[in-house]
Formats: sequence, structure tokens, C-alpha cells
Amino acid sequence: MPVTDLAGKLLIAMPDMADPRFARSVIYLCAHSDDGGMGLIINKPQSQISFTDLLDQMDLPHTAETPDISVHFGGPVESGRGFVLHSTDYQSGLGTLQVDDAVGMTATMDVLEDIAMGRGPARAMLALGYAGWGAGQLENEIRQNGWLTCDPREDIIFGHDNDHKWSSALKLLGIDPLLLSATAGHA
Repeated sequence: MPVTDLAGKLLIAMPDMADPRFARSVIYLCAHSDDGGMGLIINKPQSQISFTDLLDQMDLPHTAETPDISVHFGGPVESGRGFVLHSTDYQSGLGTLQVDDAVGMTATMDVLEDIAMGRGPARAMLALGYAGWGAGQLENEIRQNGWLTCDPREDIIFGHDNDHKWSSALKLLGIDPLLLSATAGHA
């Protein structure tokens, strides 16, 4: 078990994040152990594809009442694979990772079919791809002032105001994004 288990936490990119794929990112960590971590970027919507477009591409049926859940860039790893973060009122028979008391993650086709037919979770977002870290990598990035961590709120995870999720997550820590320094201090 790692010193600090970060599963179920938010990672908030620091202002000087060098990798443009993660600039101003908010990541919900689905898994974290001594072997590494896995999370989904929750504030970078895919503007070029809607949920129903994705269902059409996969030849999955849907109706006029199919909810238009948001589709996000979840990270650079396996960008053709979908991961659904959702409320815990849904459990896939094929496997749902129960991250915490409020959020589950399912990466099987049945969750997409269930959402399309109105049998899915009350709250959901779809991410294409994920962010992954090897053993010790995430802890090292946090030590090097790359990320802040905080407890999540459902309105940040599932909300539609993607432009403000980064600043909202910082405010959970009591940090004004305008006053946040991009450099770390060392005593």
C-alpha cells in the first residue's frame, strides 16, 4: 500500500505544467497503488464527437431520449478505449471498479448500451483514453510541484462547466488561481 492512497482524489495540474495534454487539467484518480496510478481527465471535452455519434460508430442502438452525456479526452493512453465515470447507482455485470462511495468506473460496452437505452447511471461522463503513471512516477511528479490533490465534489466530476473545473478544484483547497505561483519554494 502506498504511503498515501490517492484513489478517489482529484489531481489538479499546476500552472507551469509542461505537457500541453495536461495543462490546466483536473484528473479523477480511479486507481493508485505501489504499482502506479490510473485516472481520467474530467475537464477536456471532445468537441468533435458527441455520445450519440460514438454510439452510431459502434453500431449501438439509441433513442431520441438517449442522454447526451459528455465525451472527454481522458488522457493519452489507449485513446481509442472508453471509460465511463458514473454514480454508484449503476453496477455492470461485467465489472465496475467501485472507486469510492460516490463514484464507479466501468470500461465495458454494456454501460454504453445501458446509458443509450435509459438504464444507465443517474450521472455519467465518458472519457476516451486515460492518464497512467508507473510505480512512483505520480508521487515524484507531486513532489516536483506538478500536481495538487484534493477530495472531489460530484459537481466538478460530472458538471458541464469544463472551463471552470480547474479553478473550482483549486478553490476547494482555498487557493485563488490568480495568486497561485508556478514555482515551488524549498527551505
